[in-house]
Amino acid sequence: MKTNNYETWCKEWQERFLTLNQEQLLKKIPGLREEGDHLVLLYYQRRYGISRHTGEILSLEGKEKPSLFTRLNIYTLLWYCKEQARPDGEWLPFRSLKNASPFGPAFQRTVVDVCARTFSGHQRELEEACQKLGGKKLPHSDAGYELPAFECIPVRFLFWDGDDEFPAQANILFDKNAVDFIHVESLVSIASEALTFLSEASGLPLLGNTFV
Repeated sequence: MKTNNYETWCKEWQERFLTLNQEQLLKKIPGLREEGDHLVLLYYQRRYGISRHTGEILSLEGKEKPSLFTRLNIYTLLWYCKEQARPDGEWLPFRSLKNASPFGPAFQRTVVDVCARTFSGHQRELEEACQKLGGKKLPHSDAGYELPAFECIPVRFLFWDGDDEFPAQANILFDKNAVDFIHVESLVSIASEALTFLSEASGLPLLGNTFV
């Protein structure tokens, strides 16, 4: 799909937002709060505001316009989050989430494999980048971190560096109930955007074609 198609889609989501009950959104979505004329939330530690009157999403940190996928991920969180959505505490690879299996091979190719290739031989840079994004160190793998995509949708990145016999490997895990907060396809772009942010924070170029 071309960029202008995504822009059209984003505009449609902006209009959908205006049909939502904003008071209910504030009650059901963890981390969402009201600040003046905006609803505000964090996405990978970056503050974004959704205009209560126009539905437009803006960076509240004086940065450039949020990416298409950042905006779409925020809109789909607001639209799809279920009333009683709660984390389960069980962590699963993407392919094992409800309704995710059709997208599993593409997720492996465009997110997990790209992560492994990009940070092969660069474990220190990956760890420092995860810390910049507010990551919490995990006792799993060579470099394991839990990154706060949204407050209600953390993402776990696990990385094992390679050696002379085996290439680097990675895995990306979600809470079992992540699909109660957002559409399953949005989790692909949430993880892929994390790779973009990690690449920027580490100064390393992504090695491979990503989803976003």
